[in-house]
This record gives sequence, structure tokens and C-alpha cells, in this order.
Amino acid sequence: MSYLNQLRVDTLLSTLSQQDKHLRDALASVDEAVRKIDLEVVVANRGGQHGMHGFIAEIAEVGIGNARKQIHGHEAVYQWVNDNGPVDLMRGNVEIQQKFVAAGGRFSLGAIAEHLQKYPEYVRNGGRYQIPRDHFEVIQQLHALSPEEARKLLSRSGDGPSLKDWQRVQVFFRGGSVAFESLEPSALEYNEVQRGVYASTMAVEKASLRATDRSLRDDAHQHSGPTLREGGTAALTAAASAGGTAFVLAVVAKRREGKRLNEFSGRDWIDIAGETGSGFGKGGVRGLSIYALTNFTATSAAVASSVITTSFSIAEQANKLRRNEIDELEFIDTSELIALEAAVRALSAVVGQATIPIPILGAVLGTTVGTVMYKAVASSLTKREAALIEHYLDEQRTLDEQLAIEYTAILDKLDQSMSNYLGLLERAFSPDMQVALVGSIELAVELGVASNEILDSDEKVDAYFIE
Repeated sequence: MSYLNQLRVDTLLSTLSQQDKHLRDALASVDEAVRKIDLEVVVANRGGQHGMHGFIAEIAEVGIGNARKQIHGHEAVYQWVNDNGPVDLMRGNVEIQQKFVAAGGRFSLGAIAEHLQKYPEYVRNGGRYQIPRDHFEVIQQLHALSPEEARKLLSRSGDGPSLKDWQRVQVFFRGGSVAFESLEPSALEYNEVQRGVYASTMAVEKASLRATDRSLRDDAHQHSGPTLREGGTAALTAAASAGGTAFVLAVVAKRREGKRLNEFSGRDWIDIAGETGSGFGKGGVRGLSIYALTNFTATSAAVASSVITTSFSIAEQANKLRRNEIDELEFIDTSELIALEAAVRALSAVVGQATIPIPILGAVLGTTVGTVMYKAVASSLTKREAALIEHYLDEQRTLDEQLAIEYTAILDKLDQSMSNYLGLLERAFSPDMQVALVGSIELAVELGVASNEILDSDEKVDAYFIE
């Protein structure tokens, strides 16, 4: 179970580390595009007042297109050709001519027609035209309308596409030089690549990339969590292991009775099958339980294994109690030993990982034993057994409270005694000779010096020094 947990953690950390790189690469692509626009277009005044936005659109498309791939861990696909030829961009092996033209109200289609006149083989050779996203959406809408729908739906008042716009689009594609499939939308709209706007456009794109990055990280966290399928696999693996072990032990037990395999009777094989099935079932429950505890709660595999083992052992004692094979006292004593062993194993497994306060050792151990017993099997025991354990737990809690009171009283007494002792020391070593003499006598009395040896009178002082 720990291996599965560690494997998921390692995978998550590796994924997040890779995502760090993906985000850096994506943001770098956008920043590089902004740098090129600033230096090679705006500062150079390339294209002039009316053509500058076209070059801005080309570079921005490359930066954004690559960044949106890189944020998902893919390679950059766009390349700016920048040779004033028939191709503006390359996307892999696809040639792209970009047209961002609003003049004439033809949604960039007039510019495409002019380009085709100059390069008539462009589309037949696999080239594509890329236009502003908002232009493409209007053309797509108008191209799909029938004459009846166009007359019924399109505006005649100037609000939105008009019937005349529809007619222009229909005439353009009716010529057959360019199929609608040879057009594609840019990542950007026409107004987003103007000189005074492109910086904010790219800033918005970077914010969008960061949002995508957060979403991908959230997905990675979710995918790294435990799953029912993995839990089922763990349960089947544990069941197969436990079942196989039970089968081998059952066969060995029969062999120790002096029987050979070919001498096993039908009854023997039924007994072996029963042991194997029981082991398989217990292994499955154990595997699934440990998986659930280690993955859905803050429980280590060692502690989870101890709790599950304790559950089986105490449940077995409960069955004996129900069959009157043991009495209530034996049930409590045996369950106490089982839980104590489990608690010791669990504490040993996590030593060094937590600080264990020990104000009164007996009370802590008693409470630990009672808690493990109760929480491990209370939900699966009858009212009788649960009541016994609950009673035992209450006794331990009461003992804990009583010992805590006594412990506090002892601490208070010790604190008072220490305070008195320090006061005696302070008076015994006082710079004032008279105070020091009196303090020395009090200190000697407190430390148990015999009264005849204490110099507490002038006669004793004279006798001590004269003799």
C-alpha cells in the first residue's frame, strides 16, 4: 500500500514539475511575440498606419498558437515566415496566408481574392487562408443560410450582417476558387491586433494560460488520488496472496498428520478449500481496508495493518464469546492483550514521526488500549460485546482523569516545595550577615541536619570554635 501511495506521489510531483516547464515555455512564447512586435513592427513602423496590424496579427498568432500547445506539453507548431511571399505562417507542413482586412466590408474575403489572383495555385497546393475569428464566425453563419433563411433572418437596418453581406459571401464561394474548408479562424479578432491594443491582448492571453495551468494542475491532483479500481486491484492482490498462503498452510497441516497428497480424502480437500476461501475473504477485506485507511485517512500502512489485524482477532474472540466458549472476563483479557500488542506495533512503526507525551504512562497505555479496542470492532460487535468494551474504556478514562488530578496535585506540591527551597537558599546566602545566619539555620533544619549539630545559639558557636 505504501508503494502505491509513493508511486502516486512520485507521479504527481513529476507531473507538476513538467507543468512548471510547460508554463514557462508558454509564457516565454507570448513574451517573445510581444518583443518582436515592439521591435520589428511598431518601432520599425512596418506596414505603416494601415498595414501594421497585419504584421502584428502574424506574430501574435505564432506566439499564442505555440503557447496554447506548449501549456499542454506539446511542441511549438507555428513559425513566422516573414519573407513577404505567398506564405505568412507555417503550422507544421501547412502553409497559411493570413488576411486581417476590414476595408470594403467583405470580412477579409476581398483580400483573399486578390491573393488568389496573384498566386492561383495556392489553394490547390494545400495552402489555407486564416482570417480574424470574428470575421470567420460571420462568414460561417452567412455561408450556411439558404436564400429563404437569409431574407427572413438578416438585418436590413444595419444591425448585424445584412442581406447584401450574405450575397457577397455566396458569390465568393460560388466562384469555386476557394472552398469554405480552406478558411480557418485566427486565435484573435480583428480589433485585438491593433497598435494600441495588442499589449493588453497578449496580457489577457497570459492570464488565460495561467488559468489553464491551474486547471491542469487540479486535474493532476485529482488523477493522483486513490480510486475504486485501484482499491479493487489491491483487494484482489491481497486476497490472492492470503488465499494462496492459506492453501499452502492447510496442505502442510494435512501432511503433518502423516497423509500424502494422493491419500487426501474428499473431506480433507473440503477442509483445505474452506481454509483457502476463508483466507481469500480475509485477505480481500484486509487489502481493501488497509487501502481505504492509508488513502482516505491520515493513517500509515503500519498502523492500518495493525488496526485491521486487531479487528479480525477481536472479532474472533467475539465469536467465541457468542458460542459460550469463553466468558466475559476472558473476552476482555484476551482483547486487551490483542489490542495492546497492536498498539505497541503501531507505536513502534511510527516512532520518530510523532512525539508521545507520557505524563502518566499507565493511564496513556490504558486509554490507548481501550481506544484501539473500541474503534477497531465496535461497529461489528453485538451490543453485549460493545457494551463490555465501552465499560472498559470508561474505566480507563476515569482512571486517566483520576491520575491526571493526582499528577497535577503532585506538580503543585513539588512547585511549592521548590519555591520554599529556593527561598531558603536565598536567605542562607544573603549578603546581610544576620539574615544569612538565620537562613543557614533554616536551611540546615530543612535538609535534616541533626539539631545538636546546628549552630543556632551563641553557646553552640562558642563551643564549636573554642574546642
